Parts: sequence; structure tokens; C-alpha cells
Amino acid sequence: QLYLVESGGESVQSGGSLRLSCEVFGYSLDYYAIGWFREGPGKEREGVSCISSSGGVIKYANSVKGRFTISRDSAQNTVYLQMNSLKAEDTALYYCAAHDFNGLTGKCEISAHSSYPYWGQGTQVTVSS
Repeated sequence: QLYLVESGGESVQSGGSLRLSCEVFGYSLDYYAIGWFREGPGKEREGVSCISSSGGVIKYANSVKGRFTISRDSAQNTVYLQMNSLKAEDTALYYCAAHDFNGLTGKCEISAHSSYPYWGQGTQVTVSS
């Protein structure tokens, strides 16, 4: 059974940086696209970024473009989300999720979080202004 564990969430000042990690257990990361999603206070879950299983396709939400960078390390079976220039509106519970997209190595999505079958428990990011 595949499961994911997020880590790296903390409380930081506005303008600060954090790196979130999503470690995959049970299966090789090479077969899965990984998406990062978040739920802010009183907000619906939204897509933040995703990376395909090949690593060749990467997507970002407009709200984080230029500030966040997603990457994957197959040797560590881990996907990272580097978050710079953090803003108060980035405050949220951040989740990572995995999807094999039926073997399509060049596919990932951030617009359809409900399609992802595997989810971690989340890691809290709090940005104070």
C-alpha cells in the first residue's frame, strides 16, 4: 500500500522561506505524479503545484508562480516544495498526493484534486505578517 508523509511545515515571518518534503512509502516514486495542495482557513482545497512521474511536466498555481519550486529526488523517493517570499495568504495545511495517471509519465494536474487517490496527512504552514 502506498502512503505519503509530509514534513517541513513551520511558523515563519512574511518574506521567509520553507521547504516541504513529501516522502513516498510502499512504491517507487518513479511511477507517480505528485501534487501539492493546500487548505487555508475558511478556504477550499486548492492546487499549488504538481510534477509528473517523468519530472518533465511541472505546473504551478498563478498565486505561487515565481515563488515556489517543485522538485523530485527518486533516490530519496521524495518530492520537495521550496517556498520563498512567503506571504500571509500562503498560510494553510499543505498536503501532497499521488496519482499514476494510468502510466502516463508526462501528466500531472492541480485543478482536479479529487482525482488523486493517495494523500498524506498534511503539514501546517503559518506565515505571520
